[in-house]
Amino acid sequence: MSTYRLRNLLLPRSIALIGGSPRPNSVGKAILDNIVKARFEGKLGLVNSRYREISDIAAVGSLAELAFVPELVVITTPPPSIPDLIDRAGALGTAGALIITSGLGHGEGSLADQTEKAAQKYGMRLIGPNCLGIMMPTIKLNASFSAHMPVVGSLALISQSGAIAAGMVDWAAQRGVGFSGIVSIGDQLDVDLADLLDHFALDGGTRAILLYIEAVKDARKFMSAARAAARVKPVVVVKSGRGAVGARAAATHTGALAGADAVYDAAFRRAGVLRVSDLRELFDCAETLGRVESPMGKRLAILTNGGGIGVLAVDRLVELGGVPAALSPVVHDKLDAILPPTWSGSNPVDIVGDADAARYTLALEALLADQANDAVLVMNVQTAIASASAIATAVTEFVSTYRKQHQRWAKPVLAAWVGAEQPVIETLSGAGIPNYPTGDDAVRGFMHLVRHREVVESLAAVPPAMPSSFAPDVEAARKIVATALADGRTWLDPVEISRLLEAYDIAMVPTFAAASVDEAVGYAEQLFAQGTTVVLKILSRDIIHKSDVGGVVLNLTTAEAVRNAANEIMARARAVRPDARISGVIVQAMIVRAKARELIMGIADDPTFGTVIVFGRGGTAVEIINDKALGLPPLDLHLARNLIERTRVSRLLHAYRDVPAVKPDAVALVLVKLAQLAADVPEIRELDINPLLADESGVMAVDARVAVGRVPPKFKGSGPSNFAVRPYPSQWERHLQVKDGWRILARPIRPEDEPTIHEFLKHVTAEDLRLRFFAPMKEFTHEFIARLTQLDYARAMAFVALDEATNELVGVVRIHSDSVYESGEYAILLRSDLKGRGLGWALMQLIIEYAKAEGLKMISGDVLQENVVMLEMCRNLGFEVKTDPTERDLCNVKLRL
Repeated sequence: MSTYRLRNLLLPRSIALIGGSPRPNSVGKAILDNIVKARFEGKLGLVNSRYREISDIAAVGSLAELAFVPELVVITTPPPSIPDLIDRAGALGTAGALIITSGLGHGEGSLADQTEKAAQKYGMRLIGPNCLGIMMPTIKLNASFSAHMPVVGSLALISQSGAIAAGMVDWAAQRGVGFSGIVSIGDQLDVDLADLLDHFALDGGTRAILLYIEAVKDARKFMSAARAAARVKPVVVVKSGRGAVGARAAATHTGALAGADAVYDAAFRRAGVLRVSDLRELFDCAETLGRVESPMGKRLAILTNGGGIGVLAVDRLVELGGVPAALSPVVHDKLDAILPPTWSGSNPVDIVGDADAARYTLALEALLADQANDAVLVMNVQTAIASASAIATAVTEFVSTYRKQHQRWAKPVLAAWVGAEQPVIETLSGAGIPNYPTGDDAVRGFMHLVRHREVVESLAAVPPAMPSSFAPDVEAARKIVATALADGRTWLDPVEISRLLEAYDIAMVPTFAAASVDEAVGYAEQLFAQGTTVVLKILSRDIIHKSDVGGVVLNLTTAEAVRNAANEIMARARAVRPDARISGVIVQAMIVRAKARELIMGIADDPTFGTVIVFGRGGTAVEIINDKALGLPPLDLHLARNLIERTRVSRLLHAYRDVPAVKPDAVALVLVKLAQLAADVPEIRELDINPLLADESGVMAVDARVAVGRVPPKFKGSGPSNFAVRPYPSQWERHLQVKDGWRILARPIRPEDEPTIHEFLKHVTAEDLRLRFFAPMKEFTHEFIARLTQLDYARAMAFVALDEATNELVGVVRIHSDSVYESGEYAILLRSDLKGRGLGWALMQLIIEYAKAEGLKMISGDVLQENVVMLEMCRNLGFEVKTDPTERDLCNVKLRL
């Protein structure tokens, strides 16, 4: 697993600092001082051959001279020394290293490469090099050169920038916000964003995960880890480089629209990660997520002593997609009874400028009891009449009592004390109430909570299936592209494009390629006979945007007009683009749909995330209008609808005035088909349908461009190698027959299997559960089962076994690959009353077959010594069985593939 040995690095019981120094202003001294000052609870060793003692701590000349083997070594020595130090630490049995040093270089043969190979030899994990370090408040470890040590809390911070991590610590110190861990990852030689997401997602002490990202190295691994983490807790990201859009040249409108930052946006959205725009918003997000749970809905009640700031907060709430809560009649009457006659009478609940602490608490009590809202924002403007500090104290005392009474069902309470002094902030923060300098910030904080709730629901949703009538001609599409590549071409001609779209049941106007004027007239006369007028377009592999050279003439009605237009088009093209190869003209039927909407959709290739699907408003000015949305494939109808809804043009797809609505799901279905085409034919580098006409009768592609090219696989593992998100692997559904003719359907697990898993676990004895999970299991929470059922199939796979006669779940087998996708750890669980019928053997064979197909080199697992049945089956399947050297009640089992 990618969390292999990470616990040893982040929660070590013993550490050794190599390079600790007495020299003032040195990194070695700063880290040693921080470790000592934080009062690390485990063993500490100091390695420095020049000194026998530093800061009253005895030093030794080498790791081998320590009286213990450290789980973690922290290294600050010069770059040339590091590969050898890692080799020596690995030989001793050290689990991992934190490398603070920079300057190890990159690429084959570099010091970084030598260090990585030395670590891999012993299974060591590495954080860094070139990083600030780690801060783990729960074990009082500050192995960093940060100026401050954070307090214990429930936020985890993973940062590609040491400066950002240090700044976050400083901010947290002022706000009383604590952390479960802060990790500066540096150059990510081994441990990366995805590994740490996996770790903190499973950490019970972490409520939310904050990320600072500059670039993602392994997109499929990142998407897998981010989606898994976001299902169980909020993941918030701020990414630098928003302005770095369109860094590469793009030949199509689709490619131009798919700028780098827009693709990151799409990836974060697909992963369920909440993106914020800057560090201030990240801090505000941390303020909210670190203190309260997400509300059940987005109805916010606002309590204030200033009407103006309340109205501004409501305006901001509406802009961000929230809902100002209505007051229920009962609560309205109650407020009438306890408030002055001049109160606002609606939300925002303005309790007037002379409101004191008692009035605030009475109004807050009424609002928290109101079922018509999901959360309450308490706002205060300081006046000379009532003490802002006294009001803050009263509110915090009331909220604390309310939370104790309602516990997990308590509504979130947020606060905005405008112009608050530090003691007021400390009062609110000390009570765990998220508080902000302005109402705008507070509303943003509330909407972060709302968005997280929506993200969790969307990730767990069961999307609708593709219509069964859709059966693309994959072989025909592949043959068209293969022919073009064999000819050395990078663009398909119009007739090939028409056939390609036809293979995926995407309607396109009748299209003909004419090599001469006479041939163009012949095709045009065929179309005239069908009662349609004609469009002519220049045919050239070198001219992508035809209208730029005057290469389009519309609404031709006679053979003579076609002849003249064809001559003029080719003459203009030769004059404007003398370098272009002119092959003739394209002849198309003139489609007139007066009330159709012009759309654009297509496929683009991103260097980090692979294939991207683009949708937006079409026409020649698409880049200027810039009304577009991006999504990562695979798509289903649900995801395609969401993609469409994120654009302004989506509003025009509905009926208005005398314009009928576009045929339901006609546009979404084309997006799904394009995503499937990208999966089936990865050699399609860019595809551009512009315009796609859409109206009540359906959709029709008028013009399209397709760029092709051979590309090496971008991502490891099976599934489309150009997709950062792997589709549901339906090809792994199997019908198995075991003893006594018992028929079983084995298929990859789905999120909707959660209720079935709960029912299945009722038929597993406590003893079998202990053997599977290595500990007594008294209850299985939704979060626990969600981690088992909600896979994205990139690094993990689970098969459920269903009795074909009863459709009952009777067994589960799973495998999770390591961070480098070379080995996988397996686990299996069967219904206790159905053991001994050959099901376990069949499922183990299935998971072995899957691991081989994925290219894994080894399957491993841990089995309790007392689980003799499983150990015997492992031996019969060819596993090597050895007693764990550190935990004698465990056996390590390994099968080399």
